[in-house]
Amino acid sequence: MSHIPSLVDVAWLNANLANPNILVVDTRWYLMNPPQGDLEYADTHIKGAIYLSIDRDLSAPPFEGPGRHPLPPPARVIETLSNAGIDSSVHVVVYDSAGGSIATRLWWLLRYYGHTAVSILDGGWQAWQAAGGATSAGIEQRAARTFVGSPDPDQLVDADTVEEARNRDDLVLLDARAHERYTGAVEPFGPRAGHIPGAVSMPFAGNLTDAGTFKSVAALTERYATVGIPTATHIICYCGSGVTATHDIFALHLIGRHARLYQGSWSDWSSAEHRPIHTGDQP
Repeated sequence: MSHIPSLVDVAWLNANLANPNILVVDTRWYLMNPPQGDLEYADTHIKGAIYLSIDRDLSAPPFEGPGRHPLPPPARVIETLSNAGIDSSVHVVVYDSAGGSIATRLWWLLRYYGHTAVSILDGGWQAWQAAGGATSAGIEQRAARTFVGSPDPDQLVDADTVEEARNRDDLVLLDARAHERYTGAVEPFGPRAGHIPGAVSMPFAGNLTDAGTFKSVAALTERYATVGIPTATHIICYCGSGVTATHDIFALHLIGRHARLYQGSWSDWSSAEHRPIHTGDQP
């Protein structure tokens, strides 16, 4: 397969939509109303797209692993991806309605299992609608294929690793949640409010333009330079439960930097009473 762009626009997808080895996946999902994504997909979606749910397909049940959205066991991931119609010849294009912050979970998961032929649709569902792209209704499926892959341990860290590494001079720990959750002003889900001591606030929304597309590589490079990324040897990203942190990981990937995901994120860290927390802004 030729070079796979990490980010594709509506014009690219429209030109390639009929290719049988392109699989479009709708991952629309809403934190405060999870079933809404399924309903919106069934009502209308990009023509030919299948739907994968963050809760049902891309996560194990809450706290059956670290945090509220732990990764499913490998056998289940392979079954899900095979049933979705993904094998080594398939280029997956993922979209959502949240600036890519949900879609990047599937982008990350596929790459975690060694499948690098995956792109994010820049601007997502809103951009497709604005361009008058072809849509369908109802539930679509693709013929099953055989997905082959295994997890790459270098992509993931646990709470103990974060605890050991968070004060290292060569590591940057990024918190992708909204700033008010980072400071502890609000916390709608976790048992404790605040952030992991030593973490830097880097809300994923800052990776996007006002139009909801990703900022340029130059603008993203400048943004991450403000938190010491150029000199960091190691980068770890976390969020509420390991979903939107993948947006920061994706943005870093666009500028040529590798970051690891703290899978359990704040839902895992804040549930352990012995883990230290910090409130307020960073020093």
